[in-house]
Amino acid sequence: SGSWLLLQNCHLAVSWMPKLEALVGAFDEGSLHPDFRLWLTAMPSPQFPVAVLQNAVKMTLEPPKGLRANMVGSYSTFTDEYLADCKQEKEF
Repeated sequence: SGSWLLLQNCHLAVSWMPKLEALVGAFDEGSLHPDFRLWLTAMPSPQFPVAVLQNAVKMTLEPPKGLRANMVGSYSTFTDEYLADCKQEKEF
């Protein structure tokens, strides 16, 4: 079927990387469902199979540079309603 598969933190499964490379290498584009997607998340790792990276669309997410940019990024997602719903009666 056209399911999506997400494998997270692949960098933590170094011993499984050769198996992943073999599985991805065995994919036959003609027999795969056009809506099938395999998503992998990993930190940079020298053990990650180069063949998998070469045949993939890569996306990167880098944290903002500096404490201020990081805080602005975190707090910009809070709405006034979210903050008003806080159950803590007193500030720290």
